[in-house]
Amino acid sequence: MLSVLGSSSQTHQGVARREMLRACGAGMLGMSLPRVLAAEELSPVREARAKSVLFVFLYGGPSQLETFDMKPDAPSHIRGPFQPITARTPGLRICEHLPRLADCSNKYAVVRTVNHPQNDHNGTHFIQTGRPLPPADRGSANVAATDKDWPAIGSVVSYLDSQTRPTSKDRFPPFFYLPRRLGHFAGYDINGQYGGWLGKPWSPVATRIEKRNPLDNPFFRDCTDDELDFRIDGLEALPTVTLDRLNRRHRLLKQFDAQRQLLEAAPGVRNLNAQRQRAISLLNSPDVAQAFDLRREPAKLRDRYGRNLFGQSLLMARRLIDAGTRFVTVAWDMTVRGDDRTSWDSHRELTRVMKDHLLPVLDRGLPALLADMSSTGLLDETLVFVAGEMGRTPSFANRGSADGRDHWSYCFPCLFAGAGARGGALYGESDKHAAYPTSDPVSPADLAATIYESLGISPDLRIRNSQGQPAPLVEDGRPLRDLFT
Repeated sequence: MLSVLGSSSQTHQGVARREMLRACGAGMLGMSLPRVLAAEELSPVREARAKSVLFVFLYGGPSQLETFDMKPDAPSHIRGPFQPITARTPGLRICEHLPRLADCSNKYAVVRTVNHPQNDHNGTHFIQTGRPLPPADRGSANVAATDKDWPAIGSVVSYLDSQTRPTSKDRFPPFFYLPRRLGHFAGYDINGQYGGWLGKPWSPVATRIEKRNPLDNPFFRDCTDDELDFRIDGLEALPTVTLDRLNRRHRLLKQFDAQRQLLEAAPGVRNLNAQRQRAISLLNSPDVAQAFDLRREPAKLRDRYGRNLFGQSLLMARRLIDAGTRFVTVAWDMTVRGDDRTSWDSHRELTRVMKDHLLPVLDRGLPALLADMSSTGLLDETLVFVAGEMGRTPSFANRGSADGRDHWSYCFPCLFAGAGARGGALYGESDKHAAYPTSDPVSPADLAATIYESLGISPDLRIRNSQGQPAPLVEDGRPLRDLFT
């Protein structure tokens, strides 16, 4: 059976030759016709479990020892300031400041052994693409995105959707990023979140939320509806440009298209044209306007999520998926440049910031999301993935401070929920200090393979990389099938 994005066809050979030829001709497999017979040997693709994915990205690196892999029997400088509490999942050692998540742990699976060698914030590329970071000039902060980067998983999904349905016009963009592009609150432009060498048309549509002042952290406090004005980044209409004038200008531009064909063959111009079309489509879409209006949701439901930016971004993500978006990333970001107390990058004041802000806000928003999506059946067809780009050092004392942990990418947790994920499952074990996996290590490639296969996309599927060579979506990774029913 060949199943691409949930559509399948079958012959006595397992893969329909006509479908394989069509896929190769569309560029999906990145192969020339002489390689079709070899392509027919690809492993069959399983039926899609999910129609969409919601990635909750806890940027900065949440500490495994203060969240989902506590070690209460470890020495004090390892175990940290908090105690574990009983969860619905037997054997899950979860933090005392996550009581709601403890009470609903039967709704999600915990993987405790994610690891990779990129022991810094450039793990954002690993966790969002499943691939290591390629060499490139990344600016003074060494984190900037480039066109040499591997495309984000959501970008690949968008690209493959366009290849299988080239003439269709979706009501909604397939890939959204909320509430801002990663790093933009603090003045960074971080790798891993874009279309990379696939090109700008496959980057996510992002919203833009402004802060009250440079030191403000809207993830930590309740926000007004005026502050929660989710606008599409870069597409705000000028005050003097009405939709009618925009449409008339668009029709005028069409008159010149025939004379621009040679010019528009250039890749850069093609990208600009695709972005122009998307901008006009979004500005004219009543569906987009309705989806971005959080006031349509009951006040009590919004309260359950929390009126902070994280909770309301989760609710917005649910609305976008309900409207047809295939992949949504909600990034809990650093909001103040150089201040690690505004995100999960807990080098200092870990006890206070986690106890007063990070853990309570997570414990309010994420259970509300799971309960909300479960009540409508949306969770059955949506894969919810929760992770940071790394964890924290087992040793609690560092940098001359006794109240913080540094970067640690060698063992950290993630969560899966929905789309058949086995609620209450625990996958992998770490050592006595939560420093390294002792069983079932999981790589970012494994996570990417799991996400792709959940959407009905074979991790072995090939697309042409930045050198024009056919490359598999996932390299050296395997789906975590034991996590699913």
